[in-house]
Amino acid sequence: MGVRGMYELARGPLLWLAVVVFVAGIAYRIAELFFLTKKKERVSWPKRGIRTDSPEERKLRPILSFQHSLIGKHPVMAIVSGVFHLCLFASPILAKGHAFLLRQSWGVSFWSLPSSLIDVLTVIVLLGVLFLFMRRAMLPRVRAVSSLNDFLFLFIAAAPYLTGFLAYHQWFEYRTVLTLHMLAGELMLIAIPFTKLSHMVFFFFVRGFMGSEHSIARGDRVWSA
Repeated sequence: MGVRGMYELARGPLLWLAVVVFVAGIAYRIAELFFLTKKKERVSWPKRGIRTDSPEERKLRPILSFQHSLIGKHPVMAIVSGVFHLCLFASPILAKGHAFLLRQSWGVSFWSLPSSLIDVLTVIVLLGVLFLFMRRAMLPRVRAVSSLNDFLFLFIAAAPYLTGFLAYHQWFEYRTVLTLHMLAGELMLIAIPFTKLSHMVFFFFVRGFMGSEHSIARGDRVWSA
């Protein structure tokens, strides 16, 4: 099969396969999380107007919460992680090339960013992956809990952005690089529900539904015994 054949395969059947596996995998994992968790017992809260903490404790609570948060303990890591994840989501969703392909294939149109700005976001993602790689490789406490899979997941996350960058600048043979870009994106879609990459989806489940001090909302689910 030549490059043309691989291009059509990646653009058609493999893309549909990746989307189906991604959607089915996410649905399965969400159902699994609901099965593994349960609503916690109702708590009898004090009557209105009665506070169990002192004014001093109420003043200190925001400060302590900030100090124990990621940005309080590791501000550089928090900033890098925040910018990295923002660019990771924005660059593929708002890329003009992706918007054109969606409109051409499925008639779906949405707003997109200029290609030059997407190029900048892509470079930020690649630098973020390099930062995370070096952090895992060189920081002893992180290296101690890292495995080969952790580095492999970084490669899977970086591959669509690197090949997209190369394709946009038309370095090397364009059709070949574009095909590799689509294959890398499809591999990432398939990997998301079943690997640590799933945190990009289940972060919202855990922070929204699980009861913990890190919850965004007032979660009412806990791990089943």
